[in-house]
Amino acid sequence: MTKTLTIDFTNTVGPVKPVHSTGQGPLLPGQAPDFSMFRYLKEAGVPYARLHDVGGRFGGSLYVDIPNIFREFDADENDPASYDFTFTDLYLAALVENGVEPYFRLGVTIENFARIIGKAYRAFPPKDFKKWARICEHVIRHYTEGWADGFHHTITHWEIWNEPENFAEPELNQMWHGSFEEYCRLYDVASRHLKAAFPHLAIGGYGSCGVMWINSWKVERAHHHVECFHAFLKFVREHGCPLDFFSYHSYSGVADMMEQARYIRDALDKAGFASVPTCLDEWLPAPSHDKLGTALQAAEIGAALIALQNGPVDSAAIYDARCGLGNYSPLFNPLTYEPHKAYYAFMAFNELRKRGTAVEIRECDASRPPSRQDDSVYAVAAISSSPLREGGGGEAAGGSTAGVVRPFTFLSLRRCMGGVFVVRLEQHMHNFDIRPRNVG
Repeated sequence: MTKTLTIDFTNTVGPVKPVHSTGQGPLLPGQAPDFSMFRYLKEAGVPYARLHDVGGRFGGSLYVDIPNIFREFDADENDPASYDFTFTDLYLAALVENGVEPYFRLGVTIENFARIIGKAYRAFPPKDFKKWARICEHVIRHYTEGWADGFHHTITHWEIWNEPENFAEPELNQMWHGSFEEYCRLYDVASRHLKAAFPHLAIGGYGSCGVMWINSWKVERAHHHVECFHAFLKFVREHGCPLDFFSYHSYSGVADMMEQARYIRDALDKAGFASVPTCLDEWLPAPSHDKLGTALQAAEIGAALIALQNGPVDSAAIYDARCGLGNYSPLFNPLTYEPHKAYYAFMAFNELRKRGTAVEIRECDASRPPSRQDDSVYAVAAISSSPLREGGGGEAAGGSTAGVVRPFTFLSLRRCMGGVFVVRLEQHMHNFDIRPRNVG
């Protein structure tokens, strides 16, 4: 069977979206912070880095987490001396230097051991919600308005906590040793305070565990996640809380991930939040140690990037870009300090981002009903509104095409890894025939 993809460069369908963002950056271990691998984020044009789980357990006791910045909760939140910004300053400066905008999670690092040993250290509701909101206000002022010898960084997104509904039982919850109702109250207090102080910034949340129960993970815990999602929307609507973006997570395969994205978009629309963008700020298709560094994982991540571009998601950040051991380090090899194969899917997607405008792709396969989704081949293509030189702007001098950025197509094959591309170039249209290889 031959599958034909028709790419029409005359029919634009919208901007190329910032879906190739990352969770944190590849901080290297050592006696002093080593940000040398952040250059890979720059080379891949990573638009945002979400600051969650930065530096390891407890944020390395140094980075990002509110308890690392404001170490004594009973201290005076209006006194700059109560804050320790040192290592977070260095981290954010390294991101900004490499052209990456920080996406700041206000809260704490996950304590995965809490449900095993039955003890948490920081994953508790703040004892004073209003004071916690004021502390967060000063953190924002430090990084965006120069307060306390600070900075004027561009940091658009400020996310209130992460996965507060991870487990229904507070004693098992690695992120929030309280009820979900308590989290909603914190969101109410913090979002109102921060939006009043910074009406120009995007205040949102809640780093939801997502809705994997709807298709691939039918266990009670995942059903709880769906219930909390709808309860949160109801609470925000009834209380009139600010919600500038809704963030959530998925670790499902690509097809299920996109079904979840459609479910969330539809639920937001029906709840009166049609204008609220969604951010899938943790994703990785079916994490597995066996896939790390493989072409299969690169193909799956490439497929996810394409599906996110084509689907009802406004932005996304893979979990994550650390250079470390474990299933959740798909981009960098901690033994060689070099990129895994999946990193190059981000490089490829950035070629689309450079061009800026996605174009229509039609699939022609008479043997399959149009409504049936196929997750074996994913494709996206983009053009620039004007001829741009590689590595910079400007029209080619004298009409020359030398060095001009061309239309770019990114395809990811998952179950057709032995396929052959037959590319026919026409004036404004490319047809790709993908056929099984004849091995004989």
